[in-house]
Amino acid sequence: MDILLTRHGQTEWNVLKKVQGKANIALNETGENQALITAQNLIDEEIDLIISSPLKRALQTAEIINKTKNIPLIIDERISERDFGEFEGKETSSFNFEEFWSYKINKKYEKAENIKDFFDRIYNFLDEIKETYKNKRILIVTHGGVSIPIKCYFSEIPDMDTLLPLCIGNCEVEKIENI
Repeated sequence: MDILLTRHGQTEWNVLKKVQGKANIALNETGENQALITAQNLIDEEIDLIISSPLKRALQTAEIINKTKNIPLIIDERISERDFGEFEGKETSSFNFEEFWSYKINKKYEKAENIKDFFDRIYNFLDEIKETYKNKRILIVTHGGVSIPIKCYFSEIPDMDTLLPLCIGNCEVEKIENI
C-alpha cells in the first residue's frame, strides 16, 4: 500500500492563526487555488481512492482534487482534526500551543482532546486501512494536526518537546510508500 497525504487548502482561520479543530471552516480563495494546483500536481499519480475528513475544508479539497480523478471518495470521521475544546477559535499565541502538541507532557485538558487519545484515534484508522487496502494507492485528505500522528505511525514518535515541526503545510503532499 502507498499513501499520499495532503492537508486541506488555506482557510481564513489559517491566515489569522486561529485554532480550527472541529470548527467547520470553508476554504478561502487561496485554499481553493491551492487545491486546484494540488489536483494538477497529482494528475499523473495513480490513485485508487481518496479518504477524507468530513470537515468542510478537507472535503472541499478532496472534491476539487477528485474532479481530475473521478475515483471513490470515502469520508472517515476518525481523520477529523484534533478536538481543540476550550482553545477552538483562539489564536495560537494565546495559549501554550507547543505544549499542546507535546507527546512527552501529554497534558490533560478540560475539553480538548488529549494528544495520546488523538494518536490512538489516528493509529486505529491507519491499522484498519493497512488491512483493508493492502495493495492500493490512497490519497488521504486531512488536517495539519492529523498529519503529525500519521507521520509518527510510519516512523516513530520523535524525542521532541513539541511535535509541531512535523505538521505539513496547506495542500503539501507527502508520500509514504511500500507500507
